[in-house]
Amino acid sequence: MDDTPQEITSLVGREVYSNNGVFVGEVEDLRLNIDGEAVSGLALANLNSELFAEEARTGQGIIVPYRWVRSVGDIILINDVVERVREPDEEEDELLA
Repeated sequence: MDDTPQEITSLVGREVYSNNGVFVGEVEDLRLNIDGEAVSGLALANLNSELFAEEARTGQGIIVPYRWVRSVGDIILINDVVERVREPDEEEDELLA
């Protein structure tokens, strides 16, 4: 892996996907821990409306803790925890009944 330091602003605009390949959103900004000199979160916009219906509808974003990030490259991969936020569809409820 290349350990060359990169500008943290290079993360802005990158697409974020879960490790299962589900699009989550796009990095709009970063949350920084100034004391620790580290990125502590990714502020996402252009959210997947299936995962974040209310936030996507109102144009609000979310902040994903940076500890969820698994890898950074052309895209950013995060743990699949985000997919669990979505509530089951009615059809899925019927299958469980």
